[in-house]
Amino acid sequence: MCEPRHFAVEYAINPWMDPTKPASAERAVEQWKKLRDTYRSLGHTVEEIAPVPGLPDMVFAANSGTVVDGRVLGSRFRAPQRAAEADHFRRWFVEHGYRDIVMPAQINEAEGDFAWTGQVLLAGTGFRTDPAAHAEAQEVLGVPVVSLRLTDPRYYHLDTALFVLAEATESRPAHIAYYPEAFSAGSRRVLARLFPDAVLADTADAESFGLNAVSDGRNVVLPVEATGLADRLAAHGYEPVFVDISELRKAGGGPKCCTLEIRK
Repeated sequence: MCEPRHFAVEYAINPWMDPTKPASAERAVEQWKKLRDTYRSLGHTVEEIAPVPGLPDMVFAANSGTVVDGRVLGSRFRAPQRAAEADHFRRWFVEHGYRDIVMPAQINEAEGDFAWTGQVLLAGTGFRTDPAAHAEAQEVLGVPVVSLRLTDPRYYHLDTALFVLAEATESRPAHIAYYPEAFSAGSRRVLARLFPDAVLADTADAESFGLNAVSDGRNVVLPVEATGLADRLAAHGYEPVFVDISELRKAGGGPKCCTLEIRK
């Protein structure tokens, strides 16, 4: 995670960003710290990378790397305003002992568009990550990739429209939640075939960034406004854990955007 010490909405690279509206770095830091502390209270280890002046979106660490079995595929941003973030995260991995690191040749916004299910890597495209990056991810990470096409610009990254509730194990398949209307017709059919028991989100869930959630297989950290989705998750045996990310949402981010999950 990366503290949003330099958080600001200075440009618009997604439909949620409006530079004419005020944004508070102080309030963003306060909300971010509560999110970080929530993970720690649930027993998770949180590593931090130092924020860099001039990179107001560096808080959205999920876009800076994909880690599966300790192998790291870095990122390459589409927006020039974020391009410098990639190398800061690459150096962090090097300094923390990771040796199997590949920086992509294709536009690849990491866990923003990649979701590991324990069996396959779900890979989004349509607005940010290039389709060719999906094949590159398969080659680098050595896992099968399933491509999904996003069609609604409000849900410009896969992690705004889908998240993994529980990774697959030897005894059970993966379980996911997603917002069908964010995807092309073909991608919806793929998701229905692969995950027939998925939790389906509605428009209110999606608009509150409810799909930009983080699950450890039991606890699901999600925005406080996503009450309908929380009720459905509870009915499936999950424990919703609410956080306030209203300030960070002004830049188009939520709990998952702030969280790069490291699978060693």
